[in-house]
Amino acid sequence: MKFQGREAAQIENEHLRVTVVAAGGHLAEILHKKSGINPLWQPPWEGMDPAAFDPSRHTQYGKGPESKLLAGILGHNLCLDIFGPTSVEEAKAGLTDHGEGSVAAYTLTASAAEIHAVSQFPLAGLRFERTIRLVEHSPSVRVSETVENLLSFDRPIAWTQHVTLGPPFLENGVTQFRHNGARSQVFGPPDFGQSDLLAGAEFTWPNAPQRDGGSVDLSTFPANSPAARFTTHLMDPDSDQAFFTASHPKLGFSIGYRWQRSDFPWLGIWEESRSRPNAPWNGQTVACGLEFGVSPFPETRRATVDRGRLFGVPTYRWLPAHGSLHVEYSIAEEFEG
Repeated sequence: MKFQGREAAQIENEHLRVTVVAAGGHLAEILHKKSGINPLWQPPWEGMDPAAFDPSRHTQYGKGPESKLLAGILGHNLCLDIFGPTSVEEAKAGLTDHGEGSVAAYTLTASAAEIHAVSQFPLAGLRFERTIRLVEHSPSVRVSETVENLLSFDRPIAWTQHVTLGPPFLENGVTQFRHNGARSQVFGPPDFGQSDLLAGAEFTWPNAPQRDGGSVDLSTFPANSPAARFTTHLMDPDSDQAFFTASHPKLGFSIGYRWQRSDFPWLGIWEESRSRPNAPWNGQTVACGLEFGVSPFPETRRATVDRGRLFGVPTYRWLPAHGSLHVEYSIAEEFEG
């Protein structure tokens, strides 16, 4: 089957329809049948298969190592083995922002209730597998992932689930967020879009310090545009489980992810509300990323390794030579009314 013109696999039960695209492996849709809502982000621009991307021809997606990613991005994408931009040298070698995980071709196989996705990342020297399974008679999904190191040396990796929400579920001044983060910090670059937050400031969720000396409640998506923010949150070290939920009170609808804190100790929250004038954003995009992973901030590989730790917790994870790592997490949707 096809989803927005791209090859895809789909599974469904009486509650949900789940769609995964082969190009980039994105979890593009978790449609709640009763409400007709897919909370995951569908960009306002027409996408394409990243394999066909040509930077000299497809300038509508912008310029630089992010453009290939933006050409095909949908919903929940995988950041592996970097979370953030490439270095100049990595870009010249062919890497894209957030790594190969979001632009590689995946082989998809589907049964009645399960999608299995496999890909190999030749530039990074990784093999990746993901299994997505619908829970019988339930509006919930179970996901398992394995990443294998094909190289003969231990290596530091970033590994983030970039879950992005979009309209109509994401609405300015309405959509609300909860999580069990224990310590929080604003992303450091002072020129991060048109952010109103104080760069580098530590705070206790949900009240974040602003540049003007005030504070803002981050538990509700910004009411005003343009707005741009990125904050990171260390998941509660006294809990084995970590989670976030996002809800739209007017729709009576919510989505939540739950995972092992030891697998992914960080949750980054990226808020974009019509702040980016350049292509393909064009001052029109409303999106919110709830990005749980092994790294707190979207940084280059060198910056992630140089940072080392934040709040005493590592900012990357070691993948042994010819070894593998395995994680599992769950997704649930609910609709009241």
